[in-house]
Amino acid sequence: MASMMLGILLIIVPLPLFAEAQTSGNLTLGSSLTANDRNSSWLSPSGEFAFGFREMGRGAHLLAIWFEKIEDKTIVWSANGGTLAPEGSTVRLTADNGLVLADPKGRELWSSRLTGTGVAYAAMLNTGNFILASTNHINLWDTFSQPTDTILPTQQLGQGSIVNARYSEMNYSAGRFHLILQTDGNLVLYATPNPRLSSDAYWATGTTSTPGIGFRLIFNQSGQVYLTNRTGTVLNLVTSDTVPTSEFYQRAILEYDGVFRQYVHPKTANSSSRWGMGWSMVSSPIPSNICTSIERDSGTGACGFNSYCTLGDDKIQRSRCQCPPGYTLLDSTNEMNGCRQDFVSQSCDGSRPEKDQFALRDMLNTDWPQLDYEVIVQQTEDQCREACLADCFCAVAVFKGGSCWKKKIPLLNGRKDASEGGKALIKVRKDNFTSTSTGNGQKKNKNSTLVIIGSVLLSSSVFLNLLLLVIGYLVYKSFRSRDSKFSRLVQINQATGTQTFAYQELQQATDGFKEELGRGAFGTVYKGVLGSVDTNFVAVKVLMTRTGESEKEFEREVSAIGQTNHKNLVQLLGFCNEGQHRLLVYEFMSKGSLADFLFGSSRPSWYKRVEIACGVARGLTYLHDDCTRHIIHCDIKPQNILLDGTLAAKISDFGLAKLLMANQTRTTTGVRGTRGYLAPEWFRNMPISGKVDVYSFGILLLELICCRKNYELEAETEAQVVLVDWVYDCYHDGNIIVLVESDEEASSDMRRVRRFVTTALWCIQEDPALRPTMKKITQMLEGAVEVSVPPDPSSFISAI
Repeated sequence: MASMMLGILLIIVPLPLFAEAQTSGNLTLGSSLTANDRNSSWLSPSGEFAFGFREMGRGAHLLAIWFEKIEDKTIVWSANGGTLAPEGSTVRLTADNGLVLADPKGRELWSSRLTGTGVAYAAMLNTGNFILASTNHINLWDTFSQPTDTILPTQQLGQGSIVNARYSEMNYSAGRFHLILQTDGNLVLYATPNPRLSSDAYWATGTTSTPGIGFRLIFNQSGQVYLTNRTGTVLNLVTSDTVPTSEFYQRAILEYDGVFRQYVHPKTANSSSRWGMGWSMVSSPIPSNICTSIERDSGTGACGFNSYCTLGDDKIQRSRCQCPPGYTLLDSTNEMNGCRQDFVSQSCDGSRPEKDQFALRDMLNTDWPQLDYEVIVQQTEDQCREACLADCFCAVAVFKGGSCWKKKIPLLNGRKDASEGGKALIKVRKDNFTSTSTGNGQKKNKNSTLVIIGSVLLSSSVFLNLLLLVIGYLVYKSFRSRDSKFSRLVQINQATGTQTFAYQELQQATDGFKEELGRGAFGTVYKGVLGSVDTNFVAVKVLMTRTGESEKEFEREVSAIGQTNHKNLVQLLGFCNEGQHRLLVYEFMSKGSLADFLFGSSRPSWYKRVEIACGVARGLTYLHDDCTRHIIHCDIKPQNILLDGTLAAKISDFGLAKLLMANQTRTTTGVRGTRGYLAPEWFRNMPISGKVDVYSFGILLLELICCRKNYELEAETEAQVVLVDWVYDCYHDGNIIVLVESDEEASSDMRRVRRFVTTALWCIQEDPALRPTMKKITQMLEGAVEVSVPPDPSSFISAI
């Protein structure tokens, strides 16, 4: 039935094997473009497609074809992804080789490499195909026959055609994944450039037949992608949804995560129109789950070595590559490159047993299949744990179905999915764990007092027992009375594992509170050194007054951050609660605050600002979603983001934080936070949620993008005084590059700049319900989900 329906459709919408070359606007021999003019391109007659140079980095250009009328100029074909052209390079139309790309010194970087001569002209067609044609209008070469990662409506691929995924989101060189229409008629996805066996495939149509029978992959004008044989009989519908090209732009792409997806975008009358939606998916992704589709005994799988793959919860279901506990990304800008250990592996030297120095971290529904060097059956989980800890080669043990599967480095083909079942036990060094509680002396003393009293009562005469009981009761009552006002803090201390310091100890550590690092509304922060090691620096926050508000701030800060453990949160090491003295002891952040880093005399690197933005987003995601008691920070601003020696961002200052119960999403409270970063609902007597942090993060993100404060009276023009208003005006006018025009790194990364700006505008929507969650925002920043166009806000309240 499907074949008959599609056969009828093919009659209505015929697809010739070769598009007729257009004669209007043809490019003559000698025509050229130079890679130094942003507007240097050849347009199709409709103006919908452009062929020319796209700047991909500082002085590096990609010869490409893109959708001209879409804001982000989505690229659909590229020539020199593996060898970007330097500034001043040219592409020229010649009679012998067709298109020739040469650097400023005339050295050839790429050419269309025609087998014969006779090129008369070239043309950029309305279909998105760039052709080289002879005098009698026969196509000698075209981009439709030389696909990179994308195919377009009316495009047809013959046997032996290969579609290569790019290396990463912004790197257009060939990546690990390939779509091949084999000579036997099978359309196959491979995760290796040179597949040796059919088992290397992770998806296939299964349409195999006698070699040479003739097969063709077609993307028709109704949005269907399908396989036919030589006679035109439909053999397999790759994607079945239909969307007319008269109303939508379409593309099908093998993306850098190894998934083949089809997208649409609504058309518009002119290039300055704002889009009502971004790329949205038409068809189900192929394969439906890339994480579980690749099962090979070599190679990295969907993600890199020592990482694991998990699907996103959005409709595109883009895979995420993440590191297990004890591991970090090799490249923070490309999560698909794999992870490395953060600790020294267990020694196999028999003279240095290290079993007691390691522990196992649990991960449910996680596995690295095809990588087992030993399987032990009929095991309990405890036996499996013991076996891995005792084996110096064991990096991970997977306990599933009563068996223990041992694996060693490097870990391959990792995935986390409900279908996996079982439990992965990740071996890490114990000193990578958060230290356990050391400050429970008061409780021990209290219990000891009761034990002594009980012992005396049991070993003495009745009269003496009664006398001692009365004395003991009075002593105990006095002790409880003296300690009652601190009881909550003692409980906090026991629950969070923070250390209790004596005031004198911290006074000595700071050399009499000599070196001030900064001060706020409730106290001053000083630099200190713990112990005899002069590199063991800490930051000691001294609460200056003992008002009711400062006591609450002290309790909030200890409760909030003491129970957290995340690399993007400043670690609370302990506190002092002695008489009138209340102090908090934090890890020392050697590079100071983000405010100093961002608003100083020199402009920070764009890529470092990208890492900081993603780090803060991850930290907030942890506070909102992953803590036992969800935490609203309430005061996100550059002054409360601190930087360590590697400029990694960590959220600090939880004095205004609001803790929520496990089943609570909103709460009511008085206004908290800092002018310029406050969400509108603070002033409307509305319940507040984590969306107030989302709003503050949006302002912070705009400051990171533009490298300026959110309110500057000394701005060049009146329109630039309020950052939010200026950004939105530039966004509305399609002139985002103005925001970073003096920043060469950012200007060469405009795709990411646009994504960050659009994400920020979603964050600062006036209606909290329209703002995404921090988890979604993190995915938007990292490119894991597409960022649609935000609705027009009625107003932005940025300088309240």
